[in-house]
Amino acid sequence: MKTNIYVNNDKFIAGMTMKDESELEDNNMALHACVTPTNIVENRKKLATSLHCKLDNFVCATQTHSAYFHRVTPDDKGRGADRVHTAIADTDALYTYEPNLVLCSFTADCVPVIFYNEVNGLIGVIHSGWQGTVKEITSKLFEHLTQVEHCNPSDFHVQIGAALSQKKFEVDEDVYIKFKELGYTDEFMYYNDQTRKYHIDNQLTVKKQCEMAGIPAERITIDRTCTYIDPAGFSYRQDKKCGRHLSFIMKIDN
Repeated sequence: MKTNIYVNNDKFIAGMTMKDESELEDNNMALHACVTPTNIVENRKKLATSLHCKLDNFVCATQTHSAYFHRVTPDDKGRGADRVHTAIADTDALYTYEPNLVLCSFTADCVPVIFYNEVNGLIGVIHSGWQGTVKEITSKLFEHLTQVEHCNPSDFHVQIGAALSQKKFEVDEDVYIKFKELGYTDEFMYYNDQTRKYHIDNQLTVKKQCEMAGIPAERITIDRTCTYIDPAGFSYRQDKKCGRHLSFIMKIDN
């Protein structure tokens, strides 16, 4: 099973599953976008085994390109793990202090954000497609974690996972205007005279949101793998019927 492991120490393990032709449905991890649900459950079980846990440790949400987030409690254990209808509804970011829960986010071009706080042990995942980015889901979550959970932003480490590259993220003026109106994205956009399209770097925009929330730039890492160009990527732009990557993090109970 092809997986990019971003963090692996005695406290946290985090990563992102990649497309793998040797696995069922190319290692698709999404029950909401698959041919046969049992194949996806098998893929997830295989991932769980590699993480030394069980599938019912997974926690999944029904992502709707919202700016809504959810604090995961022990009662959420197993939600969405093997059935779509039990997932946490209308939510695009999850966070928890609980150990041994695998927080999951699904993407195919959108930006996955994985983070952990090395001081208080808080972990989380964010799904930030362009709609989530212009709704500033990342900014809103880190503001909440700072104000409500009393986290120090400089205690966070952030991993931005593989996503659609700026070269392949072509948009019309309507989307460009939404990014422009954020007021801090000019350096992450350019106009192509030949195609009359705008190109936006969604990963760097999300990184900027993290920095504006007070997270030090040196604590933010980006996987620049393009999900459209790289054969290990699932790309919705390239194929509307594609599978999904699963970005995950788990706090290890020592």
